[in-house]
Amino acid sequence: MQYTHNPILVTLTRGAITESVHRGAFALVDDSGNTRLAVGDVLRPIYPRSAVKPLQALPLVETGAADHWHLGDAELAVACSSHSGEERHLKVVREWLAKVGLSEENLECGPHFPISDIAASRLRENGASPRRIHNNCSGKHAGLLSTAVYRGEVTRGYLHREHPVQRRVGSVLSQVSGAELVRAPVGVDGCGIPVIGLPLHALALSMARFGTGSGLGAARSRGAQRLYQAMVREPFMVAGTGRWTTAAIEIGEGQFVVKTGAEGVCCAIVPSLGLGMALKIDDGAARAAEALMSELLARFAGLEEHSAAKLLALGQPTLYNAAGDAIGLTCVSGF
Repeated sequence: MQYTHNPILVTLTRGAITESVHRGAFALVDDSGNTRLAVGDVLRPIYPRSAVKPLQALPLVETGAADHWHLGDAELAVACSSHSGEERHLKVVREWLAKVGLSEENLECGPHFPISDIAASRLRENGASPRRIHNNCSGKHAGLLSTAVYRGEVTRGYLHREHPVQRRVGSVLSQVSGAELVRAPVGVDGCGIPVIGLPLHALALSMARFGTGSGLGAARSRGAQRLYQAMVREPFMVAGTGRWTTAAIEIGEGQFVVKTGAEGVCCAIVPSLGLGMALKIDDGAARAAEALMSELLARFAGLEEHSAAKLLALGQPTLYNAAGDAIGLTCVSGF
């Protein structure tokens, strides 16, 4: 597939010089499929990675599994998360799995050190190796397993594309995005599940529909609303201490939620405006994705001035050297 060079959207300056640039593309789409604003190639499929976790969590709620297992906001938020592996994250996932009659040994995501530097350092200091529960996707996997157990399905091999768990997720992605996925590119995500290529336009439409329930049907709409509110009420569970995602959701105070994905992907849901946002930074830089999404939300999410200012300060920080001197800026441009 031919790669399109997208415009420069984020720059980092040092003094009078532009030191680094990040190219990318983004789409703002309403729940009727109308493009409100688009820059760059928004029709080329990209892998949305963890940015679609709220969509992947929909079967957990709409099948009745969440109610059956008496899951609350903390569990539902961590099902949508890329968590930092802090103690509360681990406790919620561990107790959730026990409730279902499983343990972390049933997780088929591989282990990695926690995203949290403090949590990772503690493991290393104790000479301990990371476990599967430390994987930032373990909450999502707990959700997939919980649905399988509730439905009486074999849990082993739930990562495989032909497993009922993945078939349900694929059906959700197709219906919510409106995209024809039969010929869509399919890869393997970092946690082992299939990752399906979607254009940014379809990804933004998915987020808009998730936010309003438009075209989803009653059960799916209720499920989306429940997951949205869980993320709003439990922003720590969606990411963790010091993470842009958690801080941004807190600043939004219910007006939007955001979800990042690896390789510079980020999505936002703005229900009051019926708006979805999706972006991809070409070089995969998270700092650029956070800067650009902060700009898009500050400009187009209908935020109060003080909230917009907080969001811009969070995502577009002044750059400092080790001595504490301000030496540069993070800037968004190109639209």
